[in-house]
Parts: sequence; C-alpha cells; structure tokens
Amino acid sequence: MRRALTWALLIVVLAVGLPYGLIPLYAMPQIRPISTLMLGEMVSGRAYERQWVDFDAIAPVLVQSVMMSEDGQYCAHSGVDWKELNLVIDDALEGEATRGASTIPMQTAKNLFLPATRSVVRKALEIPLALWMDMLWTKRRTMEIYLNIAEWAPGIYGVEAAAQAYFGVTAADLSARQAALLAVTLPNPIERNAANPSRGMTRLAGVIEKRAAQSGAYIKCLYD
Repeated sequence: MRRALTWALLIVVLAVGLPYGLIPLYAMPQIRPISTLMLGEMVSGRAYERQWVDFDAIAPVLVQSVMMSEDGQYCAHSGVDWKELNLVIDDALEGEATRGASTIPMQTAKNLFLPATRSVVRKALEIPLALWMDMLWTKRRTMEIYLNIAEWAPGIYGVEAAAQAYFGVTAADLSARQAALLAVTLPNPIERNAANPSRGMTRLAGVIEKRAAQSGAYIKCLYD
C-alpha cells in the first residue's frame, strides 16, 4: 500500500509539475504546441484540423476583436486580472451567479495543460500557470499560441483553420465583421456558428466590432 501511494503521489507531482517545464520550451517560436483537446482527438482517433499561423500573419482586427471580447485588460495585467477575479469570488461567496474572469493567459494555460471541465481545482491550477507563462513569454507569443490552439468549431482549432472553414479566407484577410463573429464564437464554439450567426450573436458581434475599432490604447503591447 505504501509503495502504491508513493507511485500515485509521484505521478501527481509529475503531472502538476510538467507544465512548468514545458512553458519555457514553448517560449521558443519554432515550437508549435497542441492543446489537451487536440491531444484527446488524436488519442481517440478522431480527425481534427489545425494550421499554425505566425502572429504577423493574423489580421490585426482579429487580434483586437478577441482581446476586446475575451480580455480587454490583456496588456495591463501580468497573467491574472485580480480585480475581476476578486469580484467573481465575492459574487460566489454571496451566492450570486458568477461571470467568467479568465484572462487569455489563463485560458491558454487551460487549453494547453488542463481538462476542459470547470472546477475550482482547475481554476486554482490555471492561476500560477498563467503567472509563470506571463513571466516567460512575450504578450505576442501568448496571443499567438492562444489563437492557434483555441477551439473555434468541433474539430477546428486555430484561427487559420477557422477563417478558412467559416469564411473561405486566410486569417490575414479577415474583415472586421468576420473577426468580430469569430471572437464571439470562442466562448461556445460547439453551439455558435460564425458563418450562420443567431440574432444575439450578430448583435454581440456588432458591439465587439465597435470596441475593436477603438482599441488602439489597449493593444500597444502587441503592436508597438
């Protein structure tokens, strides 16, 4: 029993510690990491599509749209938006419905290393990984990886594959409206379809499109 517990503890330590060793490796631009969801597709034998594209080959309006939709303070925080996170914790303690407070680094950490199921444990693991990631990666590298591993539709990963699947264009040629529709697809890529948006999606995309057009002060860490 003692030996079994020792091995179990060792496996847990390795599983938790492995991402901290991979993050410095993933800082290198020639490395093109895959997400846990993509790994799951491979293990199960299901086909998926992902075409890696460098940050400079992604339309800036897509980057702006995703930032304004997912993490408006991306350039200002160090991996975790503590103000938003504290508000969510306060709401949870008061028994109120909580909103998402995951930053792009936190979502990237989750996509790369953690299961998709929502839990307090997963959120607790996301935070130190996001902080470590923000220390070792540039903002451009984090955004590049995030946009290349995010799920945009069932079996469609990365913005290049998504742009071609939904609109028949490359990620570099996305229009402002197409970029906004892709951005609002991210929170629920299984049910939302950027090429056939619902009325609510269309309305939300309009809001994001306007915010992206006014986002110059928020994206200086990416384009200065």
